[in-house]
Amino acid sequence: MEIKKLNSKATWPLRHKVMWPNKPIEYVQLPNDQEGLHLGLFIEEKLVSVISVFVENGEAQFRKFATDMEEQGKGYGTKLLTYLLDYLKQEGVKKVWCNARVEKAFFYNRFGLKETEQRFSKGGIDYVIMEQVFE
Repeated sequence: MEIKKLNSKATWPLRHKVMWPNKPIEYVQLPNDQEGLHLGLFIEEKLVSVISVFVENGEAQFRKFATDMEEQGKGYGTKLLTYLLDYLKQEGVKKVWCNARVEKAFFYNRFGLKETEQRFSKGGIDYVIMEQVFE
């Protein structure tokens, strides 16, 4: 297992396959993708999980967190998110947040993220904003 920095373009195929396979690939591309830090977890040269993070004013939002469906349940997403949260703490980030699919909120709770009152829907999917403040 290896975690590497990627360029944004390298994340798009896995984002598309996992998150929005029925939409055009442009749907998973972010306008500010070039400004983010993109990480990928590789198993024997195969990219199995990706996450992108955008830091502004001491706060970090992670987005487009996706693990290949065939590799889910093996702990790869956990390893990648743990790596990212540790990195953000070391960089002095004070708060991290994400737009979590409501049915995945339990996953983020395991990492100390808490649900806020802010909820919304996009593309027929319900989301909740979750956050963690680092001490």
